[in-house]
Amino acid sequence: MLRLIAVIFAGLLTACAIQPAAPAFDILILNGTVYDGSLGPGRKHNIGISGTRIVSVDAPNDAMARTVIDADGKLVVPGFIDPHTHAAIDPQDTAATAHINHLTQGVTTLVVGSDGRGVVDRAATFSQLEEQGVGANIAFFAGHGGIRKTVLGYADRAPTESELRTMVSLLETEMRDGALGLSTGLFYAPGSYSDTGEVVALAKAAARADGIYDTHLRDEGSNTVGLIAAVEEAILIARQAGIPVHISHIKALGKDVWGQSRKVVELIENARRAGLEITANQYPWEASGTRISNALIPRWVMADSEQHRDARLRNPQQLPAIREEMRQNLARRGGPDAILVTAVSSPYLGKTLAEIAAAMQLDAVDAAIEVVIGGDPSVASFVMHQDDIDLFATQPWVMTGSDGGVGHPRFYATYPKTWQDFVVKRKLLSIEQFVHRSSGQVADTLGLCDRGHIRLGQAADIAVIDAENFLPAANYDRPAELSTGIDHLLVNGSVVIRDGRYQERRAGIILRGKASFEILCR
Repeated sequence: MLRLIAVIFAGLLTACAIQPAAPAFDILILNGTVYDGSLGPGRKHNIGISGTRIVSVDAPNDAMARTVIDADGKLVVPGFIDPHTHAAIDPQDTAATAHINHLTQGVTTLVVGSDGRGVVDRAATFSQLEEQGVGANIAFFAGHGGIRKTVLGYADRAPTESELRTMVSLLETEMRDGALGLSTGLFYAPGSYSDTGEVVALAKAAARADGIYDTHLRDEGSNTVGLIAAVEEAILIARQAGIPVHISHIKALGKDVWGQSRKVVELIENARRAGLEITANQYPWEASGTRISNALIPRWVMADSEQHRDARLRNPQQLPAIREEMRQNLARRGGPDAILVTAVSSPYLGKTLAEIAAAMQLDAVDAAIEVVIGGDPSVASFVMHQDDIDLFATQPWVMTGSDGGVGHPRFYATYPKTWQDFVVKRKLLSIEQFVHRSSGQVADTLGLCDRGHIRLGQAADIAVIDAENFLPAANYDRPAELSTGIDHLLVNGSVVIRDGRYQERRAGIILRGKASFEILCR
């Protein structure tokens, strides 16, 4: 009996020596053409994933895995990172925080707190999101506007020295708690009430924490200082604060500044050659998105509160001056036919300002005042020229960003539209350029060092794309249609889309800056 046992044991040892066990992974992605987030060309290789991480980028075809994804004929890319969003983060809106509209575009990480807004009740919001689950990863900016409101409300004045110190202290807390940097919305109240010196003081605090400065420029058209002066201000802030600057949704807004994209590119190129870190993001749509008040109402009218705004809009002594400024702003926006209401909850949904004015039997400006007082809905404003869009798209320092919010098709379709417009139709970008500017370039710019690339040790945020069917379905008439073409999507190693179907999984996490999250770095 002992001899028989010895023979069996020896046989088992021999079999193990002859047939070693194949590598085992949780997930194996086979046969795809991998674009790794760099500017390198795509190549065929297999990706092995264990837990939340990529553990092999050259796995054998016969490797063992619990889940095998055959990506033959498909593109395998890092999950896209959207650097400027107004994505849903309200824990009470559990349907929206699944982020299906982003996931079906291949987006796995969303940056919120943009345009200076910050995140209201951030600690409680993020705690609830982590407890109940969130569809995509969330990173955040500290918002200049939110900080300013805390200290000054909507006062149209400069802060005192004491108030500015309080604002800096609030920003420093945000940075310690994980903000990527400082965001401003200098076009919007209350950010519009600040001068450059105030912004520089705050940007210096963000720089000390190794953050970046993300800005909605003070003017993207000819409303106030003008597009060129606004870009020059952003470059000045970069120089004086010693901080990388990222210009959000770069554009030339309105007929007055069409063609000025060439001068903007020249300014930024010169700044970069001088050693400043200036980058930008862009969406491919010809229409911007904002509220009708932001598009048309003078900023001095919006000071203090909505109640003060509405009182000024009803004041017969102030109305002549208000109407005149609004007429100028409306002309810059292309007139009443170029303003389309997109707010789902608005009774004017799908109507232009011209149609609303006709129905009210009012002048377009007076109709706009009534609409603002009655609810101030979001609008799409058709104000960009394709030549400017294309010129910005071809700059190596520009990346994709949706500026997505409810009511505009960019919330549902920015990435497939960028693919179709810039890669497939007009061939402005190569495949690797499109992937790089949607993933690795964004990660490197924001300091998300474990995202945006397919390489060993990275978080397993990966999209498998059917390139022929990567298509936008949303448009201005139907802005909430899901995009197609994402066959499979992984968020932190969890398959959230399989064979084109959402799997009802919330695998996102809250990402925090390197002061509090050790693998997030610049």
